[in-house]
Amino acid sequence: MALPSMKHVEPTKLTKNSKFKFRCHKGVKCFTQCCSQINILLTPYDIIRMKKRLGMTSEEFLEKYTVMDIEEKTSHPFVMLKMLASEGKPCPFVTPEGCTIYEDRPANCRYYPIGQASMRKGGEQGPEHEEFYFFIREPHCLGYQEDAEWTIESWMQDQGVDRYDEVNREWKEIQLRRNLPGDALDSNKQAQIYTACYDMERFRRFVFESRFLDIFDISQEEKEKVRTDDIALMNLGVKYVKYLLMLEETLKVKEEHKKK
Repeated sequence: MALPSMKHVEPTKLTKNSKFKFRCHKGVKCFTQCCSQINILLTPYDIIRMKKRLGMTSEEFLEKYTVMDIEEKTSHPFVMLKMLASEGKPCPFVTPEGCTIYEDRPANCRYYPIGQASMRKGGEQGPEHEEFYFFIREPHCLGYQEDAEWTIESWMQDQGVDRYDEVNREWKEIQLRRNLPGDALDSNKQAQIYTACYDMERFRRFVFESRFLDIFDISQEEKEKVRTDDIALMNLGVKYVKYLLMLEETLKVKEEHKKK
């Protein structure tokens, strides 16, 4: 998610039916100011859309446009968009005319000025995920003075972020995992998670050039999809990460490789 200063986050939890007024366009004086000095977390689907838009491989995109860090509570690797080093630390894709990759901009840019959060809560049927929303009101933002009225749900649909949420849903579940004391991931497992989630071409090579398909029982139909479809590959990567973290038995090991 984009990480605004907490002093700009309204503490009220909102639902998809919550209403607000907002509009961003070239006519507002603050146009593109929200595209500087901000931390933007990139999801696997963000990277797929952006690297295709730019005609790059995942590896090229990750090297040029991102920085990797480790999340303290989970020890998972995560990827942030790299801001330019120039004054104001602007997004590399923003110009005075707006976003140059607007149709393929990240999910959290689409959500703005709404923030989204997920939490894990206990229930009779086991842990459940709760999603909620909040307003981001930065002092420079004049969009709230516009007359266009929305619910959060209609805003999501208008900005196309509902598709991003659908594709990223399984990946988001992994982000809710928390380490047990003394159970941080080692560097080898972190590297595997990074590749499976973010570096599509490298993960595809791993699937087809290692013993992956000898060990795991993957249908012929899924193999063919994974060979050419990045979304199918992303879904397989999420399954693999869940298997590595022992969150779910998402992959089936072939009988001859099961421990006796």
